[in-house]
Amino acid sequence: MAAAGKNLSKRQSGEVANKRAELAAARKDAPNPVWFKPVMFGFMLLGLLWIVLYYVTSTTLQLPVPAFGNSNILVGFALVIIGFLMTPWWK
Repeated sequence: MAAAGKNLSKRQSGEVANKRAELAAARKDAPNPVWFKPVMFGFMLLGLLWIVLYYVTSTTLQLPVPAFGNSNILVGFALVIIGFLMTPWWK
């Protein structure tokens, strides 16, 4: 009796593994959500604008965040990098 139950659970776990593999394949082929591309390019452009705004105003106002000082450049590059890290998942 115990052996039959054991085989049944193995069969069920195999079926579950197959279903998971099918779902993973379907997700892999699925297109990106509508918001993905605008967010990706938005991060890239926001980072670029952040850096340009800092360079243009660095002698007077030091915008976008005066308290950051030269770290504004790092914030801008971080935003750009986030956008570029999203590109491998763009379909």
